[in-house]
Amino acid sequence: MLDAQTLRKDFPILSHQVYGKPLIYFDNSATTQKPRCVIEKIENSYYNVNANIHRGVHFLSQAATEAHEEARQAIQQFLNARSSNEIIFTRGTTESINLIASSFTDECVSPGDEIIVSVMEHHSNIVPWQIEAAKKDISIKVIPMNDNGELLLDEYEKLFSNKTKLVSVAHVSNVLGTINPIKEIIRIAHEHDVPVMVDGAQAVPHMKVDVQDLDAEFYAFSGHKIYGPTGIGVLYGKEEWLEKLPPYQGGGEMISSVSFEKTVFNELPFKFEAGTPDFIGSTALAEALRYVENIGMDNIAAYENDLLDYATRRLETIDGVRIFGKAPNKGAVLSFLVGNIHHYDMGMLLDRLGIAVRTGHHCAQPLMQRLGIEGAIRASFSFYNTHDEVDVFIDGLKRVIQML
Repeated sequence: MLDAQTLRKDFPILSHQVYGKPLIYFDNSATTQKPRCVIEKIENSYYNVNANIHRGVHFLSQAATEAHEEARQAIQQFLNARSSNEIIFTRGTTESINLIASSFTDECVSPGDEIIVSVMEHHSNIVPWQIEAAKKDISIKVIPMNDNGELLLDEYEKLFSNKTKLVSVAHVSNVLGTINPIKEIIRIAHEHDVPVMVDGAQAVPHMKVDVQDLDAEFYAFSGHKIYGPTGIGVLYGKEEWLEKLPPYQGGGEMISSVSFEKTVFNELPFKFEAGTPDFIGSTALAEALRYVENIGMDNIAAYENDLLDYATRRLETIDGVRIFGKAPNKGAVLSFLVGNIHHYDMGMLLDRLGIAVRTGHHCAQPLMQRLGIEGAIRASFSFYNTHDEVDVFIDGLKRVIQML
């Protein structure tokens, strides 16, 4: 087991007080806090290596370029991609999915074709496909789930037809915590010669991800959810697929040559990286990945699973509690309601006790409709959270319930 108390010292914000109470931060699915080494990396880059990359011959530009490309290689190794050409820097998971939705449908779909998603998707893995569906006259099919929050694979297989062009699905649900059987989902799709896009935003911070082992064509995650900075993310794509897809945006680094008669696009990975990249964010993201690798992804997964089990047992002792997401294979997320208490009311009162949780539909309104609710309270955990914090949280819940 890792030592959460020691690791907490790396996160200055966790020593803050809120309304005179020690901060208990249980909103890690939305964004994680940043260790001191990541913040110092950002500061150091701006102070010492701040210059636009790839285009300059001067010392600072060369140094910044080298740091940016070393970050790309660090991410390649973290995901076990075959080549750094398969690592595309984006602004986050949302932009990565939008990139694939636009480029893939431009190249690979015709009117009447179909895309498969699941009922538990984040809006970022629904809306981009709806936008393209409206423009290109394609349809979206939805994988259903059972009441425990598990996707129904038998029903999933029935969705395929000769019109199916892509499956796009979350590795881990941001609401239910369900860890989907992503290898099996990919295997079934490949039996139908259909590629797969995976939203890995909620998976990469909590477990080891090997893209070659999964065999997905595309995989995306966000830096800010894995202890890195905001505004930086990654799209992994198999090189043969990235080669065939057209660029998502134009200008800057994605061109090789331009004339008014013709533009020649750059080679991978730069073909998909228009404009000045976030070369500060990329190096800070690489630092965040080194940080979690030093802890050990298996250690993180084991600790968070233990914390989730403890929090679940304690939460289930409260009368009237309804937990959403009871799949046996879950990430460190607890979404719930208590009786008829509105989630906003409970969230606001918990905040006055220094406890930060998320309330609302969690950018998953179709899932809320499937659950028959408008929203829920979500507590999501990290390796820097503790059993003592869970105890304070449960005591706070009981106090708020009495008040309401």
